[in-house]
Amino acid sequence: MAYLYETHLHTIGVSKCATSAGAEYIAGYIDKGYSGIIVTDHFFNGHCGIPKKLPWKDWVNRFCRGYEDAWNEGQRRGLDVFFGWEETFQYYDDYLVLGLDKDWLFDHPECVNWTRAEQYRAVKEAGGCVIQAHPFRHRYYVQRIILSTGCVDAVECANFGNEPYEDALAYRYGKKIGKPMTAGSDIHHVSSIYKNELNGVYFNRKPKDILDMAKMICNNEINGIKTDNSRLESYYGQKLNCPVVIRDENDRVIDKHWEEYV
Repeated sequence: MAYLYETHLHTIGVSKCATSAGAEYIAGYIDKGYSGIIVTDHFFNGHCGIPKKLPWKDWVNRFCRGYEDAWNEGQRRGLDVFFGWEETFQYYDDYLVLGLDKDWLFDHPECVNWTRAEQYRAVKEAGGCVIQAHPFRHRYYVQRIILSTGCVDAVECANFGNEPYEDALAYRYGKKIGKPMTAGSDIHHVSSIYKNELNGVYFNRKPKDILDMAKMICNNEINGIKTDNSRLESYYGQKLNCPVVIRDENDRVIDKHWEEYV
């Protein structure tokens, strides 16, 4: 038996771009046969709706409300709900951080000033996992695409917020650098559930908690991804309209052309 999990989900009041509360998602994901979801609201340096001027503990408490709202409803209805977040660097590149918890955040207010490498080392020290989200996404506000080859454990190769060719590039990239690949819906409103705009990751067993899931991803204990596979084959040599920067495990720029990675 395979267990299906949503890995990329946003809630209203925490992520500025979301329009559904955490609890609203639960019934729909149960209807669609999911075993659980991970709430990954936009973190401090991303599209987060929590005022930055708040004292750190107050900020963290408010940041966790979307997850806690979903968790309470998940407990009531029998759906696993796990905690994570999506951190952003300079509005260019985004990372799903899994395996840590509210207490860890209380103890690490300095995390909002970390580099990609500092984030990665700290998350790994705590036993967590870092996934580069939608690495080839190009929007008007993305002045360059960053491929962080050495500061991630996995690559999100399918995301319903992407153009199909962006997923295809991410899939080719993940294969080329030999990282586990995940899929997430990047869902912002519950209506997307019923439009069949859902991705996810299959596992052979149910994770005990988010730390266990993080380890499963790092160890590539992934039984497959839920996506429209035709999207992963939709790259036909498209040229990207912005610079692509490759970075290593020390967050230093690598002098190589991006096409070497796809």
